[in-house]
Amino acid sequence: MRPLTDTETERLFEKLANYIGRNITHLIDPPNDPHCFRIQKDRVYYVRTAIANLATSIPREKLCSLGTCLGKFTKTGKFKLHITALDHIAQHAKYKIWVKPNGEMPFLYGNHVLKAHVGRMGEEVPEHQGVVVYSMNDTPIGFGVTARSTAETRRLDPTGIAAFRQADVGEYLRDEDTLF
Repeated sequence: MRPLTDTETERLFEKLANYIGRNITHLIDPPNDPHCFRIQKDRVYYVRTAIANLATSIPREKLCSLGTCLGKFTKTGKFKLHITALDHIAQHAKYKIWVKPNGEMPFLYGNHVLKAHVGRMGEEVPEHQGVVVYSMNDTPIGFGVTARSTAETRRLDPTGIAAFRQADVGEYLRDEDTLF
Protein backbone atom coordinates (compact mmCIF):
# COMPACT_ATOMS: atom_id res chain seq x y z
CA MET A 1 0.00 0.00 0.00
CA ARG A 2 1.39 3.34 -1.01
CA PRO A 3 0.28 6.97 -0.93
CA LEU A 4 -1.26 8.41 -4.09
CA THR A 5 0.87 10.39 -6.54
CA ASP A 6 -0.04 13.99 -7.35
CA THR A 7 -1.84 13.09 -10.59
CA GLU A 8 -3.73 10.24 -8.91
CA THR A 9 -4.76 12.54 -6.07
CA GLU A 10 -5.91 15.18 -8.54
CA ARG A 11 -8.07 12.70 -10.47
CA LEU A 12 -9.55 11.31 -7.24
CA PHE A 13 -10.40 14.78 -5.94
CA GLU A 14 -11.94 15.80 -9.29
CA LYS A 15 -14.28 12.82 -9.14
CA LEU A 16 -15.15 13.34 -5.47
CA ALA A 17 -15.68 17.09 -6.00
CA ASN A 18 -18.32 16.25 -8.60
CA TYR A 19 -20.40 14.67 -5.81
CA ILE A 20 -19.45 16.42 -2.58
CA GLY A 21 -17.96 19.75 -3.71
CA ARG A 22 -15.77 21.52 -1.19
CA ASN A 23 -16.71 19.02 1.51
CA ILE A 24 -13.61 17.00 0.53
CA THR A 25 -11.89 18.73 3.43
CA HIS A 26 -14.29 16.92 5.78
CA LEU A 27 -13.07 13.60 4.35
CA ILE A 28 -9.37 14.41 4.64
CA ASP A 29 -9.30 16.23 7.96
CA PRO A 30 -12.05 15.10 10.30
CA PRO A 31 -11.54 17.02 13.55
CA ASN A 32 -10.84 14.09 15.85
CA ASP A 33 -9.84 11.21 13.54
CA PRO A 34 -7.45 11.91 10.63
CA HIS A 35 -7.81 9.76 7.50
CA CYS A 36 -5.72 9.30 4.36
CA PHE A 37 -5.97 7.75 0.92
CA ARG A 38 -3.86 4.72 -0.01
CA ILE A 39 -3.61 2.73 -3.23
CA GLN A 40 -3.18 -1.04 -3.59
CA LYS A 41 -3.43 -2.82 -6.95
CA ASP A 42 -5.12 0.21 -8.66
CA ARG A 43 -7.78 0.42 -5.93
CA VAL A 44 -7.98 3.50 -3.71
CA TYR A 45 -8.76 2.99 -0.02
CA TYR A 46 -9.90 5.52 2.57
CA VAL A 47 -8.10 4.56 5.79
CA ARG A 48 -7.59 5.97 9.27
CA THR A 49 -4.04 7.26 9.43
CA ALA A 50 -3.19 5.23 12.55
CA ILE A 51 -4.23 1.98 10.84
CA ALA A 52 -2.36 2.91 7.65
CA ASN A 53 0.82 3.40 9.68
CA LEU A 54 0.37 -0.02 11.30
CA ALA A 55 -0.17 -1.64 7.89
CA THR A 56 3.33 -0.71 6.73
CA SER A 57 4.64 -3.76 8.57
CA ILE A 58 2.62 -6.12 6.31
CA PRO A 59 4.17 -7.05 2.93
CA ARG A 60 2.29 -5.63 -0.10
CA GLU A 61 1.68 -9.00 -1.71
CA LYS A 62 0.02 -10.35 1.47
CA LEU A 63 -2.21 -7.30 2.05
CA CYS A 64 -5.62 -7.69 0.36
CA SER A 65 -7.41 -4.52 1.46
CA LEU A 66 -7.47 -1.96 4.21
CA GLY A 67 -10.17 0.55 5.08
CA THR A 68 -12.98 1.44 2.69
CA CYS A 69 -12.48 0.98 -1.04
CA LEU A 70 -13.56 4.21 -2.75
CA GLY A 71 -12.92 3.07 -6.30
CA LYS A 72 -10.24 2.11 -8.75
CA PHE A 73 -8.08 3.52 -11.50
CA THR A 74 -8.75 2.12 -14.96
CA LYS A 75 -5.98 1.10 -17.33
CA THR A 76 -6.33 4.47 -19.09
CA GLY A 77 -5.76 6.32 -15.79
CA LYS A 78 -9.34 7.45 -15.14
CA PHE A 79 -10.86 7.02 -11.69
CA LYS A 80 -14.12 5.11 -11.25
CA LEU A 81 -16.04 5.33 -7.97
CA HIS A 82 -17.39 2.08 -6.54
CA ILE A 83 -20.61 1.62 -4.63
CA THR A 84 -18.53 1.03 -1.49
CA ALA A 85 -17.87 4.80 -1.44
CA LEU A 86 -21.59 5.56 -1.02
CA ASP A 87 -21.50 5.92 2.78
CA HIS A 88 -18.77 8.57 2.62
CA ILE A 89 -20.29 10.40 -0.35
CA ALA A 90 -23.81 10.42 1.15
CA GLN A 91 -22.62 12.06 4.39
CA HIS A 92 -21.25 15.07 2.52
CA ALA A 93 -23.43 15.13 -0.62
CA LYS A 94 -24.03 18.49 -2.20
CA TYR A 95 -27.00 17.52 -4.39
CA LYS A 96 -29.61 14.84 -3.75
CA ILE A 97 -32.50 13.11 -5.51
CA TRP A 98 -35.21 11.15 -3.69
CA VAL A 99 -36.84 8.27 -5.58
CA LYS A 100 -40.44 7.16 -5.07
CA PRO A 101 -41.02 3.59 -3.85
CA ASN A 102 -42.16 2.48 -7.33
CA GLY A 103 -38.82 3.67 -8.75
CA GLU A 104 -36.50 2.02 -6.23
CA MET A 105 -36.53 -1.46 -7.75
CA PRO A 106 -35.84 -0.34 -11.34
CA PHE A 107 -32.95 1.77 -10.03
CA LEU A 108 -31.56 -1.11 -7.95
CA TYR A 109 -31.73 -3.37 -11.02
CA GLY A 110 -29.36 -1.00 -12.83
CA ASN A 111 -31.67 1.41 -14.66
CA HIS A 112 -31.46 5.20 -14.75
CA VAL A 113 -33.76 7.43 -12.70
CA LEU A 114 -36.82 8.47 -14.72
CA LYS A 115 -38.74 11.69 -14.11
CA ALA A 116 -41.81 9.68 -13.11
CA HIS A 117 -39.78 8.07 -10.30
CA VAL A 118 -38.41 11.32 -8.83
CA GLY A 119 -40.12 12.12 -5.52
CA ARG A 120 -38.02 15.17 -4.64
CA MET A 121 -34.99 16.83 -6.13
CA GLY A 122 -32.63 19.35 -4.60
CA GLU A 123 -33.09 22.96 -5.64
CA GLU A 124 -30.94 24.38 -8.42
CA VAL A 125 -29.10 21.16 -9.29
CA PRO A 126 -27.09 21.87 -12.46
CA GLU A 127 -26.93 19.58 -15.48
CA HIS A 128 -24.29 16.79 -15.44
CA GLN A 129 -23.65 17.19 -11.71
CA GLY A 130 -23.06 14.29 -9.35
CA VAL A 131 -26.02 13.44 -7.12
CA VAL A 132 -26.73 10.91 -4.41
CA VAL A 133 -29.95 8.94 -4.92
CA TYR A 134 -32.05 8.37 -1.80
CA SER A 135 -35.21 6.39 -1.14
CA MET A 136 -38.11 8.41 0.26
CA ASN A 137 -37.15 7.34 3.81
CA ASP A 138 -33.69 8.99 3.43
CA THR A 139 -31.69 5.80 2.85
CA PRO A 140 -28.92 6.28 0.29
CA ILE A 141 -29.32 3.67 -2.48
CA GLY A 142 -26.80 4.87 -5.04
CA PHE A 143 -25.33 7.79 -6.93
CA GLY A 144 -25.30 9.14 -10.43
CA VAL A 145 -25.12 12.20 -12.67
CA THR A 146 -28.05 14.45 -13.49
CA ALA A 147 -29.20 14.36 -17.10
CA ARG A 148 -30.82 17.80 -16.86
CA SER A 149 -31.01 20.68 -14.41
CA THR A 150 -33.83 20.89 -11.86
CA ALA A 151 -35.82 23.39 -13.93
CA GLU A 152 -35.52 21.28 -17.09
CA THR A 153 -36.43 18.10 -15.19
CA ARG A 154 -39.71 19.66 -14.00
CA ARG A 155 -40.74 20.29 -17.63
CA LEU A 156 -39.65 16.82 -18.76
CA ASP A 157 -42.12 14.12 -19.80
CA PRO A 158 -42.55 11.23 -17.30
CA THR A 159 -40.49 8.75 -19.35
CA GLY A 160 -37.49 11.08 -19.66
CA ILE A 161 -34.25 10.34 -17.82
CA ALA A 162 -33.65 12.62 -14.83
CA ALA A 163 -30.34 11.10 -13.67
CA PHE A 164 -27.89 8.62 -15.13
CA ARG A 165 -27.03 5.77 -12.77
CA GLN A 166 -23.35 5.41 -11.87
CA ALA A 167 -23.67 2.91 -9.01
CA ASP A 168 -26.40 1.42 -6.83
CA VAL A 169 -26.55 -0.91 -3.84
CA GLY A 170 -27.84 -3.69 -6.11
CA GLU A 171 -24.24 -4.02 -7.35
CA TYR A 172 -23.38 -5.83 -4.14
CA LEU A 173 -25.42 -8.75 -5.48
CA ARG A 174 -24.90 -8.33 -9.23
CA ASP A 175 -21.11 -7.86 -9.10
CA GLU A 176 -20.18 -9.67 -5.90
CA ASP A 177 -17.40 -11.72 -7.52
CA THR A 178 -15.68 -8.73 -9.19
CA LEU A 179 -16.46 -5.90 -6.77
CA PHE A 180 -13.58 -6.49 -4.41
